Amino acid sequence: MVKKQSASQYKQAMFRYFIYLAYDGTDYHGWQVQPNGVSVQETLTKALVTFLRDDSIEVTGAGRTDAGVHARLMVAHFDLERPADPEMMADKLNRILPQDISVYRVRRVRQEAHARFDATYRTYKYHVTTRKDPFNRRYVWRMYQKLDFDKMNEAARTLSDYTDFTSFSKVHTDVKTNNCRIMQARWEQTGGEEWVFTIQADRFLRNMVRAIVGTLVEVGRGKLSVEGFRRIIEKKDRCSAGTSAPGNALFLVDIGYPDDLFLD
Repeated sequence: MVKKQSASQYKQAMFRYFIYLAYDGTDYHGWQVQPNGVSVQETLTKALVTFLRDDSIEVTGAGRTDAGVHARLMVAHFDLERPADPEMMADKLNRILPQDISVYRVRRVRQEAHARFDATYRTYKYHVTTRKDPFNRRYVWRMYQKLDFDKMNEAARTLSDYTDFTSFSKVHTDVKTNNCRIMQARWEQTGGEEWVFTIQADRFLRNMVRAIVGTLVEVGRGKLSVEGFRRIIEKKDRCSAGTSAPGNALFLVDIGYPDDLFLD
């Protein structure tokens, strides 16, 4: 008589992989599967199912990017019943995926590794410019007036003094806490009239980066003081903060993990 395999034994027999990818989010309704539009998660899952001929595959991302937001680096995980060649998987997936999604690498990880919960930090960059440029219009937020980036940086530095960012979170989300630890937040001029806002934290709330950028721009325009920016954070009220910046200029650029998760 064949002994039936338990659910826990089945889980231990699986092989888990992290997949590193990039995408242009212009034509997607964000990372997460949506009922009313095509998402990156859905497109990647379909490519894996097609290549591996396994319609039970599920893909879990390190986070959720909003509609139109891009990723120079996103990480997700999926499970297989049998081991596979990571290099071959990356190559085959790139042949199947559309031109606006690219796989950098596939890595074998410990079975308990989790793309979302094991991430130690995420880094985003937001691009603004005061110059009209037909070649980067899809990837920057064009400003029609000069901004005081010194004041914006002064306000950005205050973010590290707080942990509760309810004021910069989309309301009615399913998270248990609005606490985040911001490790860096700064504006830098990258040449000419383009500036980039870099922000790194252990986690981000939905819409958080775009809400922070939109509020910092109010500081740069002289409509909000640095102390006023502080008061917005302390109110813990999304209605008190500025309008969210457009998603097309936001890029997820890095995600960190402990080295001991990887088996290759």
